[in-house]
Amino acid sequence: MGGEVRVVTLSPLPVSTTDPINAKILAVSEDRLQGFQRDPLGEIARQSGVELAVVVERIQAMLQAGTIRRVRQTLLATNLAQGALVAWQVPEEQLTAAFDWMFQRDPFSGHVVIRTTDAGKTKYRLWTTVKVPQGFSMTKHCEFLAQQTGAEKFILLPAKKLFALGVGHVRRRGLEPGSRADVPADVMDVSVVELTDSEWRVLVTLKREFTTEELVRNIWDTRAREANVSLETFFEIANSFNQRKIIGRFSTFLEHVKPVASGEHVTRYNALFHWAVPTGREIDAGREVGRHHIMTHAYWREGGPEFHNVNVMGVAHGTDKQLLLAHKAAIDEHLRKAGIAVNYTNVFWGGRSEIKPSEISPFEYREWCRRVGLSSEI
Repeated sequence: MGGEVRVVTLSPLPVSTTDPINAKILAVSEDRLQGFQRDPLGEIARQSGVELAVVVERIQAMLQAGTIRRVRQTLLATNLAQGALVAWQVPEEQLTAAFDWMFQRDPFSGHVVIRTTDAGKTKYRLWTTVKVPQGFSMTKHCEFLAQQTGAEKFILLPAKKLFALGVGHVRRRGLEPGSRADVPADVMDVSVVELTDSEWRVLVTLKREFTTEELVRNIWDTRAREANVSLETFFEIANSFNQRKIIGRFSTFLEHVKPVASGEHVTRYNALFHWAVPTGREIDAGREVGRHHIMTHAYWREGGPEFHNVNVMGVAHGTDKQLLLAHKAAIDEHLRKAGIAVNYTNVFWGGRSEIKPSEISPFEYREWCRRVGLSSEI
């Protein structure tokens, strides 16, 4: 009593991805929680070996600091809406404005990236992903975007098959070129699933990003109340989504290229690889590409004559450009040894980029069409 009062200042929690505890958490939380999880934070704790209370406080701290961009339940949107990678031909002087319009004003455009290519100058500098809900026209939507942005031409590149889908930057650090699974990647089909209006309401609630305050052990309680269903009913509907293959993963997303608040670059280079393989070998080639651990995405897309008839594409990220090229060279050599000829190949490098979840709700699409003056009728 009456003695000196000591004030203890607590050190802020580490928010770098290189912190050993954060790295353990992120190695799981980026892309290891496939499907719907009743207790996703508890599962991250179990798989990472980090105590649940620490998992919660570290993810909260990284989200608040901007190291983690968002925390959300992802969907296999290719099974919920028409989707395509879109290559845009935009006059150079309008490229920045077109990029900004796509990112800021079209909620149905997800990845928006300005690219350059190793093969020299390309007419297609702007690349986006676009999702249009069931019952509406992808072509009509893109024609409207072209009118708003001054794009002279666009090419739709919908996925016919998927072979890899999972962005785990932290766990991919230090991979040796050629590192791959023991067996070829599975083939994921693209088939649109129809939902009732009530199922859409649950799905919209399920997929919304979590705020820092919402990251608690019983993470779905408030979402069930928001959807106006019991927690068990919420779980039943979510599990039915799992069975219908429309649930992706529970994920903490990091920045793809831009530095986070601390100045740290999680990754610096975003490479879109193109391969043209003989007709009939697309699935074989996709499975061989997709088994390589560096690939975050791999899919069969038909590029057509504008892109030298490429039909297998994939995305890889890294902090070292030459290392990414070494990974690609290892994949090229693996395809050769597997007896799959590559008639043409190229790399499109990502420059300026913005990534956001594509909206897929038909309710939101009708409202957006009303706001921008676009008829929602096909």
